Amino acid sequence: MSLKQELMSERVAHLDLSKFCQVPGGTAVRAALAEMRQSNTNVCLITEANKLVGILTERDVLTKVATAPEKLNGVVDEIMTANPITVTPDIAAAEALWLMDDKKFRNLPVIDEKGKIVGNMTHQAVIGFLAARYPVEVLNRPPRPDQFPRKQEGG
Repeated sequence: MSLKQELMSERVAHLDLSKFCQVPGGTAVRAALAEMRQSNTNVCLITEANKLVGILTERDVLTKVATAPEKLNGVVDEIMTANPITVTPDIAAAEALWLMDDKKFRNLPVIDEKGKIVGNMTHQAVIGFLAARYPVEVLNRPPRPDQFPRKQEGG
């Protein structure tokens, strides 16, 4: 089976979707960032009544807070991306990956048919999936495979 066929048959639900934290709307930006640090993640999903209403990423912090530090004391609702694009767990991993590439997303929330947060799809989740399936090809690649030494090594 080709890589394309494999990613088309693999569902998003089978990827590691655990790289996220979540806080309720109205949470202070400073508290959301502390939660992101605690969870060792770069994304925080914002909820209201257990439903996704927004997403806060490290990119949001860099573009909206770094130049206006006073926003650290504001609420996440003011700087989050409201109503983010989401996918369901049964969509093909390839389709979700193409959506992420097309929209230039690094994080794609996964929501079930009842609106419950299932997780967050990342490029790292796809790499992890591929590394588990093809460990030699993925994990043993040199950083620059086309690079060769200019002179012979050793004695």
